[in-house]
Amino acid sequence: MKFIAGIIPVAIAIVGVISMYMWLGGDALEECDPRLPGADGRPKSVVGADEPIKIAGQTVKSDGIPTDLPGTWPRFRGPDFDGISKEQVDLAAAWPEQGPDVLWSIELGEGYAGAAVLAGRVYIIDYDHEKNADAIRCLSLADGKEIWRYSYPVKVKRWHGMSRAVPAVTDKYLVAMGPKCHVTCVDSMTGEFHWMFNLVREFNTKIPQWYTAQCPLIENGKAIIAPAGDVLMMAVDCETGEIAWKTPNPKGWVMTHSSIVPMEFGGKRFYIYCGGDQIAGGVVGVSAEDGSVLWEYEDWKVRFNVPMPVIVGSDRIFFSAGYSQTEKGCTMLRLTETEGRIVAQSEFLHGTDVFGSIQQSPIFYDGHIFGVRPDGQLVCLDLKGEVAWASTSANTFGSGPYAIAQGRIYIMDDSGMLTLVQASSAGYVQIDQARVMDGHETWGPMAIASGRLIVRDMHSMVCLGISGQ
Repeated sequence: MKFIAGIIPVAIAIVGVISMYMWLGGDALEECDPRLPGADGRPKSVVGADEPIKIAGQTVKSDGIPTDLPGTWPRFRGPDFDGISKEQVDLAAAWPEQGPDVLWSIELGEGYAGAAVLAGRVYIIDYDHEKNADAIRCLSLADGKEIWRYSYPVKVKRWHGMSRAVPAVTDKYLVAMGPKCHVTCVDSMTGEFHWMFNLVREFNTKIPQWYTAQCPLIENGKAIIAPAGDVLMMAVDCETGEIAWKTPNPKGWVMTHSSIVPMEFGGKRFYIYCGGDQIAGGVVGVSAEDGSVLWEYEDWKVRFNVPMPVIVGSDRIFFSAGYSQTEKGCTMLRLTETEGRIVAQSEFLHGTDVFGSIQQSPIFYDGHIFGVRPDGQLVCLDLKGEVAWASTSANTFGSGPYAIAQGRIYIMDDSGMLTLVQASSAGYVQIDQARVMDGHETWGPMAIASGRLIVRDMHSMVCLGISGQ
């Protein structure tokens, strides 16, 4: 995210006493748990073997009205999968003393799922605690009022929040992945149901630790999903639910929190996915035409793949990881083609002391890579992976999200402090800062559309006005 939005707990059992860092013990602990590496702690209900393969849902209409604002952020990391807003909307270079205006706010079920925006509507997958149901919600960009929701019953226990993934949306379809790997397609305008896949029951997907954060994508009327079970990846016709192609998974790679990103190289279009773990996994490039594997790279095996791969120019891909990783913080793969065969080779490999990313995806902008490494510092890297600058220990951002618009980085810390930073390789230049949320763990991926910035914490979402006055 996903972006993820996900965390690593540490389970320390001493004489039957659960450490304060283990969030599974109850709500009070869940609220104060820091984001640390550790044991699996998988709730018994995660696998879902006793759930039905197909689940009947319901669409409910409300009185929200979409606005005619033109801005779009139709998927995780925006229109071009890069975390950069390219809209021609004048954005404020500085904020009033109280910060950007809060245009609206809503309460949400626990989680870190971010928003997608299209046609004056805001889309999010949420969890309804009272009804024990995943809820795909369509809201008005104008005021946050709900237009419709499609919900289906599924029991999801607290595993440091529930929903994590950002939906993908076009003018016809919306595809969302729920925390327990239910992939649902509905009409993006009306919420009318098209189809659902239960990846666990139908493809033997293993739900990742802290639930899935994989964000689907839609291209040419097809949803691209990585079950990483019986099949590694597949394309599904959004209208009919028919599977157009499947990619075999003979090496048994498992689902990660990382999302799929498309790339073109050597006249071929393919989808890049970081699958598996330290035992069996790596990076794969899957043909957009027929699902065949065009290239693999198995030396990038990490404990947790979370950030989306970052496309760098026409032939390079940047990968990063954090958590308990030390030696594998980031690497840059360069693609070459010989006799029609694509080969990926690493140009560098650095540890997390240079750069790594725990959950947010770095941004390639103006010839440099910007991201937050595990010590919380915002870092600018050159394309050799060397640090051009770091924000210093006096300016840290935890695991919060960030995006770039009009040459400025919008970056949140863990507790709702929004900072505006110059997106330049010259050095860390802070432009402005304001507290915009008072909640817990403001980790949800950002969305920028029509001069609005949408952010969230564990329990709520706010829409901020960031246009120039």
